[in-house]
Amino acid sequence: MRSWLVGGAVIETPAGLLLVANRRRNGSVDWTPPGGVIDVGETVLEGLAREVVEETGLVVTEWRGPIYHVAAEAVGLGWDLRVEVWQAVAWSGELAVGDDPDGIVTEARFVGVEACDDHLVGAHPWVAEPVGAWVREPWTEARQFRYAVDGADMATATVRRLP
Repeated sequence: MRSWLVGGAVIETPAGLLLVANRRRNGSVDWTPPGGVIDVGETVLEGLAREVVEETGLVVTEWRGPIYHVAAEAVGLGWDLRVEVWQAVAWSGELAVGDDPDGIVTEARFVGVEACDDHLVGAHPWVAEPVGAWVREPWTEARQFRYAVDGADMATATVRRLP
């Protein structure tokens, strides 16, 4: 089993939630909050801060959380994923895309609450469901979201939310 630890950032302004457009290897595009895989030797917050700068140009100077955790296991695909999502409390800089070394992020924008669900349509359920729940009604205590991915091909796999 291949395991990933990922950090996710919730960055909000009166204009909405910051989302980034990700161009995947198959050419599809999905929108997610900024974040990514935490490198060996990094803490979650170190890696998350690095990912936010790379994807958006913003430098987060204060975090709160984690506000939620996600676990997804795909036995048939040979991987599992753990995600810690933190809320940015303070940051500086101007929103800019272009320094993503992975070349995945093609756009970043603050999306109003009423448009978040539309932007998240193409995202995996383990991204879209927690983000959508947060945007509709933020909480104060950390929450857990668990998923099982059933199948040996991501194109046809089904995703189940676990209790």
